Amino acid sequence: MKLPLMIATAAATLSLGLTAQADAPLKVGISGEPYPPFTYRAASGDWTGFEVELAQRLCDAMGRDCEIAPTGWSGIIPSLNAGRIDMIMNSMSITEQRQRVIDFTRPYYFTPGAYVAAEEREIAIPDGLDGLIMGVQSATTNATYARRELRDSGVDIRLYDQAEQVNNDLLAGRLDLVLADEIAMLQFLERDEAASFEVKATAPRHEAYGEGVGIGLRQEDDALREALNAAIATVVEDGTCGELSEQFLGTDVCVYE
Repeated sequence: MKLPLMIATAAATLSLGLTAQADAPLKVGISGEPYPPFTYRAASGDWTGFEVELAQRLCDAMGRDCEIAPTGWSGIIPSLNAGRIDMIMNSMSITEQRQRVIDFTRPYYFTPGAYVAAEEREIAIPDGLDGLIMGVQSATTNATYARRELRDSGVDIRLYDQAEQVNNDLLAGRLDLVLADEIAMLQFLERDEAASFEVKATAPRHEAYGEGVGIGLRQEDDALREALNAAIATVVEDGTCGELSEQFLGTDVCVYE
């Protein structure tokens, strides 16, 4: 006699749990290390930047609440797969290697890698890198490209956990050049202390850079991927993505399909 009641109670509990899960804020994983102009803390202490603001517009388009969840870059994919965050929105390029462990939405922006060095230094890239010391942030597409295409150039590749560590060592003269995202480096070059540095060249299109930047998701989250793809299409087509890109990056890097 108690079995139907137990089944009904369990079903009701499951239904409530699923409803609560659907209503819970989406945890948007970004690197805990600021990556201006994409993700950084404003004077108020709140996170902002192109991707933070774009994430909020995407959640608005889906009718969902968002919660920014800073996470160490090196552990951001494990955090996603462990369920501590729901999505990664932090300039993560869609690559074959990453697609073995996570899924992605369609790309929403693309920028190339850029080589930056002192204005006074003449560098032929890639043929003139022999004997130079180049800094690259680890676990990035630029690091993958450097390992694949520059290892025979004679350049000494130094890997760093954080982008700002690379920038600081370039400014301090401990590096001859860096390879990093072009937009991030253009923002870096606007600093007073970086006035004597410039972009020497950009990296060519290469499989290491993938198809562009997408939102990282768990492989089983098909419904969320479809909802985000529809939201990306909305904010790209209505000009929201382009406006935010111009505001934070000074140019439109959104991917139009």
